Amino acid sequence: MNYKIPTKAIITDAGFASRYLPITKTIPKAMLPLGNRPIMQLVVEECVDAGIKEIIIVATPEGKKIYDDYFHNECDKIEKLLTAQGKTERFAPVKKVLDFPKITVIEQDQSLPYGNGSPVASAREFIDDDEAFIVAYSDDVVFGESAVKDLMEAHKAHPDAKAIIAGQEMPHEEMNKYGAISLKDEGKMTLKDIIEKSDDAPSNLASYGRYLLTPEVFEYLDPKNTGKDGELWTVDAITKMATTGNVYVEKTKGQWMTTGDPKNYFLSHLKYVKDYEDYFDDVKKCIEGMQ
Repeated sequence: MNYKIPTKAIITDAGFASRYLPITKTIPKAMLPLGNRPIMQLVVEECVDAGIKEIIIVATPEGKKIYDDYFHNECDKIEKLLTAQGKTERFAPVKKVLDFPKITVIEQDQSLPYGNGSPVASAREFIDDDEAFIVAYSDDVVFGESAVKDLMEAHKAHPDAKAIIAGQEMPHEEMNKYGAISLKDEGKMTLKDIIEKSDDAPSNLASYGRYLLTPEVFEYLDPKNTGKDGELWTVDAITKMATTGNVYVEKTKGQWMTTGDPKNYFLSHLKYVKDYEDYFDDVKKCIEGMQ
């Protein structure tokens, strides 16, 4: 079956983010800023720029309130105050957020096992049976060209795909930190398996949190299909799909970076400042002065 080109994206931020405690006991990890935008907004913008029309954010019960406020609170008092002060341009970034396409925030189904597949499974009711859809992990940011756009373009070339996953080439000596992509057919770039954090990686192509999936994935995102550590893994579902049809691998053109831990969050923030802010030279001088 060929599925419709995606118009919906599921973005997940439903974990405990224990490496960021104590701040994440109050603030969802993807609400941490890169510049003056939270990580979540950059992921939303990547989807919107690729043509996605509807976004489902899956959060914790505490996080749902915060995301609903961020994406839907019109902040009339702030707008009126800035207008009275002659500073209406400062409200423009807020208007951009409020003008995003439809964003629905839901809670992860608490009856599901722990694992990164459970937020995806929680959004099942929003996905029609005849449509492909995007899944994006908010841990991951992509600088430059949109990985979501790459996946959607790849879907046009491979309408038979059960799934299409993003991959990025990494130094071979670092592949023990990532899920390494093993290809069934290098010419067609079809997936055989994803080997997690192995010292004997089958390639230098790392899998990360950008996927184009079809509803068939929900057959495997079931509590009875838990894997390592008793968790429900999206990667396990994808590799099972690869045994029954074509799962394609798309080398994305942008630069993927993770914000999954404080060190890499800082490096991602530094990259953001370099690419988007006019004060990077000052930051560079400051760092050089510390040496």
